[in-house]
Amino acid sequence: MPEQTTVAFLGLGHMGGPMAVNLVRAGYTVAGFDVVPAALEAAQTHGVPTVASPLDAIAGADVVLTMFPSGQHVLDAYRGADGQPGLLAEAKPGTMFLDCSTINVDEAREASALAIAAGHRAVDAPVSGGVVGAEAGTLTFMVGGETEDFEAVRPLLEVMGKRVVHCGGHGGGQAAKICNNLILGVSMIAVSEAFVLGEKLGLTHQALFDVASNASGQCWALTTNCPVPGPVPTSPANRDYQPGFAGALMAKDLRLALNALESTGVAARLGPLASEIYDTFAAEGGAGRDFSGIITDIRDKSQH
Repeated sequence: MPEQTTVAFLGLGHMGGPMAVNLVRAGYTVAGFDVVPAALEAAQTHGVPTVASPLDAIAGADVVLTMFPSGQHVLDAYRGADGQPGLLAEAKPGTMFLDCSTINVDEAREASALAIAAGHRAVDAPVSGGVVGAEAGTLTFMVGGETEDFEAVRPLLEVMGKRVVHCGGHGGGQAAKICNNLILGVSMIAVSEAFVLGEKLGLTHQALFDVASNASGQCWALTTNCPVPGPVPTSPANRDYQPGFAGALMAKDLRLALNALESTGVAARLGPLASEIYDTFAAEGGAGRDFSGIITDIRDKSQH
């Protein structure tokens, strides 16, 4: 999409705010909105033009980009709720509805179907890479939608990310995201358990890292987001588990994976257990900590 494309950016939180900033810096015309006044103010401070309502944002927009907490938020915004008109009814014909939220696959497919039925185009494009990736413009976008629509939004997504992958039809982006984060959640628990076991057996963190990072235990949870301080200086463990990718978000994504596992009948055992573990972690004080902080929970609950 050309830089003169007008983008309504709805949802200017920790991820959406920096993403909108990068679009503005690239020359896109952006009208931003968020229901949280502090998010609006932060976006304004960083140069994102903001408006007073979602309908003001989408007036004349070529793309309506949503970054919302849940699928219900997306569907309510599209259809209208609480007496408010929906975005689909108010947008100009043929608008591209680009949802970058992380939601259930079924909800993403329903949202796309609603948009298409209303005469618009639709793509789901959840992201991976956290706040750091959003700020640096190095996110990964997992995209679901028709090929021509994927190609239409690719230039815009490439401003905000370094990797843009077409994962298939509508809902494909969400499917790829929850499958990836299922792997991530389970592997972080495994890596954390291994480090706590290593501590009990007298291994130093560095020794275990040097072996596992170059052996069959190698994975992203170990080599990039190592849950102990020292071996990977940039990991959140070196800054008291400040996220990063917060425990509440991992708990949310694993619940989405659990929903998909149940709806498809997959005989999964580790996924449901990982979901339960992260739900507990988030409820017991880990919601705002990096998800690698699960190691402190494992350590604290281990027998001494």
